[in-house]
Amino acid sequence: MNPSNTLKMTIYTALFAALIAAGAFIAIPVGPVPIVLQNMFVLMAALVLGPRWGLAAILLYLFMGACGFPVFSGGSGGLGWLFGPTGGYLLGYIPAVAVTATLAKSLGHRPLTDALAMAVGSLLVYGAGVPWLKFATGMPWDKALALGLLPFIIGDLIKIAAGTWAAGMMRRIMDKTGA
Repeated sequence: MNPSNTLKMTIYTALFAALIAAGAFIAIPVGPVPIVLQNMFVLMAALVLGPRWGLAAILLYLFMGACGFPVFSGGSGGLGWLFGPTGGYLLGYIPAVAVTATLAKSLGHRPLTDALAMAVGSLLVYGAGVPWLKFATGMPWDKALALGLLPFIIGDLIKIAAGTWAAGMMRRIMDKTGA
């Protein structure tokens, strides 16, 4: 990769970390896990930036939050948030981005395959988040599922549709600019 392309990808990575942080501010409290847009931007980073740069965006976002910058839901930050009830969701972004990006790339970046990749990524986030929520709060499995998964399914389907469309648009723009 030439230095000019590396610079562009670094900028896109920082922009996606900022989008993820902005998505965390748009929060609707529905229990211990709020409805946020950050997971849509996480999965879009995977589709637009690919595995390497998408992962860099997520790690940058998590690093900023762990350092205390108010980038987690509701404008919170600090290392403690990674160990609290929503920590599993936050850490679940790491495998979700890697798998979503790799799956979408291997399937050829079409709207349906991108949506499928985002759905798999969402499942990975919940696969990490719901058990973490259960153990961090001591609640039984049925309650953890009722509070940490079920309220989000319809919204996630909408975010997957919107994110698939937006990621496709962003990739086309990036292709035109040579990034």
